[in-house]
Amino acid sequence: MIFLVALITSLLFGVFVFALLNLRQAPEAQLRKRLNDMIDKAEADRALHPRQRKNVTPTVVAMPKIVEQEISRQTALAKRVFQPIINAIDERLQRLTPTEIRLQLEDKIFRAGKLGVWGLRRVITIWCASIAVGTVIAVAMVYNTDIHPLQRIMTILIGAFVGAAIPFAVLNSTVRNRQKALRKQLPEFLDILCVSVQAGLSFDGAVGKMVRRMHGPLIDEFKRMQNDIALGMTHQYALTNMARRCDLEEIYLFTTSVIQAEKLGTSMTRTLKQQADNIRDRHRQHVKGEALKAPVKMIFPMVLFIFPSMFVVLLFPAVLSLLRNLSGGQ
Repeated sequence: MIFLVALITSLLFGVFVFALLNLRQAPEAQLRKRLNDMIDKAEADRALHPRQRKNVTPTVVAMPKIVEQEISRQTALAKRVFQPIINAIDERLQRLTPTEIRLQLEDKIFRAGKLGVWGLRRVITIWCASIAVGTVIAVAMVYNTDIHPLQRIMTILIGAFVGAAIPFAVLNSTVRNRQKALRKQLPEFLDILCVSVQAGLSFDGAVGKMVRRMHGPLIDEFKRMQNDIALGMTHQYALTNMARRCDLEEIYLFTTSVIQAEKLGTSMTRTLKQQADNIRDRHRQHVKGEALKAPVKMIFPMVLFIFPSMFVVLLFPAVLSLLRNLSGGQ
């Protein structure tokens, strides 16, 4: 009973923390949703009345101000009451967090491509809340149990360690999934980029045209690279930063070859052709390696799920007949 109460309390605490952390993003999400609905409605009306005069002023122009006023009234209490509390908690927890943990979390956010989307202070708050929830669950498990005090301490420490490891596991999983998507999209991107440069476009022009017509995490990185260049950053520094954010060997090779081609003045078309062929071969080898790992990964599901059912189907009739013969013989 005590364990159930502690578990419910921990879940309620987690829901409360999640609601507080997403409180800031709710108004922007509502505003974006309403604006998209109004745009869809305007496009539907325009499709129903294609011959309507183009100089007619649409009534959708004045709607965003009304939506902003409504959302501002809804979130006035939240900004006055809850937001200072959340900011104070974030600031205090960031000061108490060790520097190494803070640097590791910042590096994980950077490699996950969420820099500017996930705040470091907010991630630290979630990490501390996860430690608290894991500790509470461990205390509830060892409470009122007849075990040695040292075992209780070890169980509580293990619970706190698991709670501290869960946010890092989520960040590592996000980084791996992002790298997998980057590796999958890179060969196609380089092939189209090579064809565009061979057709006469410059490197920046080909990248800009592809960025406007394609989507994906790799395209987002090239968009950010172009924004950095537009703000005055050099090609070398922008490409190096993009490679550091992606943290993928293939992208390191691509950016290094492009930087060397710009420095030495060699043909960009030949460089991109070589890189496209190289990345395509590396991707093919990576896929073959993943295919060779499949039989090893299938062993554990087969042992846990398939073999027991096969043993039941094959051995159960023989065991029944054996028991029947033994009972008849007695």
